[in-house]
Amino acid sequence: MAGTLFVVATPIGHLDDFSRRAEQTLKTCQIIAAEDTRHSGHLLSAYSINTPTTACHDHNEGQKVPELVTRMQQGDHISLISDAGTPLISDPGFRLVRAAHEAGIRVVPIPGACAAISALSASGLPSDRFSFEGFLPAKTHARKQTLDGLKKDTRTLIFYEAPHRILDSLIDFVEVFGKDRDACIAREITKTFETIKKATLGELLEFVQNDSNQERGEIVLVVGGYNAEQEVENTEATDKLLKRLLQDLPVKAAAQLASELTGIKKNELYQRALQLKD
Repeated sequence: MAGTLFVVATPIGHLDDFSRRAEQTLKTCQIIAAEDTRHSGHLLSAYSINTPTTACHDHNEGQKVPELVTRMQQGDHISLISDAGTPLISDPGFRLVRAAHEAGIRVVPIPGACAAISALSASGLPSDRFSFEGFLPAKTHARKQTLDGLKKDTRTLIFYEAPHRILDSLIDFVEVFGKDRDACIAREITKTFETIKKATLGELLEFVQNDSNQERGEIVLVVGGYNAEQEVENTEATDKLLKRLLQDLPVKAAAQLASELTGIKKNELYQRALQLKD
């Protein structure tokens, strides 16, 4: 009889967010495939789990997966865990799960914590349709390109972001999505300094700019989907502002002031001002 691959969710912060089923699964399997055995050692020690561990991560999956599949074919039960949360959600493990299916090995999920879903549930944003986008590109140009492709998506969008990039990312979000888009920053979920703040993107940018502590820890950013009706209202309000400014200012100055007041790109407002003036 072949063994089983258990995909086991672990806490994302608070150690009590660990199910009895997950604990028993890790205690009774033959080996635990962990993203980082040293990191996982703290959790295993806290629950007196003495099962042997082996590292399985992005850099060694190519050689490790065949070895683990062979062990399961010979009858071993293996548990896959990541550093925190549900494996494969912006974490390694996909190759092992796929290989297990291809080998006819049973794959069993052991549900538990997931930062993306936890953030969505507490965000106050629509949750009937959403898209998990993971980490945005690190470089500004690539990040803006990605956001430009998502700005008309009507689903709620969920992103992970590194603390040292959250400020730059929020600046790009405001530039591409606009400062009035609803959003929520969820930082250090279940940990001591947990922060859940719902506001507009512009308000969140100001919030992070004024508090350097918000640039620390694990961060999830949940952003509301595109609202065509709201876009029309914003466009009408912007046109009204430009028309008033054009009564007293030249086109370039009107566009500059409108940009400062609305957060919309100056060049975009300049072109619109030219149209309105004609």
